[in-house]
Amino acid sequence: MSYRYVAQTHVGLKRRVNEDAVLALPDHDIWLVSDGMGGHQAGDFASRLIVDAVATLPQGLDPAAKMHALRDRIQGAHAAIRAEAQARGAGTIGATVVALILAQGHFVGIWAGDSRIYRLRNGQITLLTTDHSAVADYVVSGKMSWDEADQHPQSNAITRAVGVGEALELDKVRGDAEAGDRFLVCSDGLTKYATFAMLEQVLATAPLETVGDQLLQIALSGGGADNISHIVIDVI
Repeated sequence: MSYRYVAQTHVGLKRRVNEDAVLALPDHDIWLVSDGMGGHQAGDFASRLIVDAVATLPQGLDPAAKMHALRDRIQGAHAAIRAEAQARGAGTIGATVVALILAQGHFVGIWAGDSRIYRLRNGQITLLTTDHSAVADYVVSGKMSWDEADQHPQSNAITRAVGVGEALELDKVRGDAEAGDRFLVCSDGLTKYATFAMLEQVLATAPLETVGDQLLQIALSGGGADNISHIVIDVI
């Protein structure tokens, strides 16, 4: 399998610092987005530390070893962020993380927090991850849709993040990937403005050369109150 991708991050319209970080490692078939926790100190430090840790993955790993190495790097970042917060006496420092691995006709998603992975197949979009957030249980129980949850007053209250709590539990999802699939890896700075229908329409119609700009424009037109980050990967 081969891939084409576009990656973008933008500070948005309201914030002075971009606390998001994106990482594309096409040689490893890994794409990652990390969102520093707004309202906490040094969220940009946390997201950058995660990206830098994963960027040091060695070449030549088989898919299983690559997945384990990725998890180890994120766990190492978790410990380093906690140590830095303690050294600064600064309280909580943290960041979400979501990573997509593609290999041998399959995908694996690993995440903590509310950054997401979607897959577009045959013109239909599917959310592959489940937010670690205060409102996610309402969606899982059928009380509201993800679109409704994204507009809920508690939508930003995440329940899991790298650097937060003694132990970090990373969730995992896996499935098949085939030629023609389009994956979206993104932070909530996009999804709080882009409904499923909006994402499906843009991902299904926009060429790779402009899809990132179109997604960015949705978030900016909606208000751009948060940092905005997304990676679109086409499976060829």
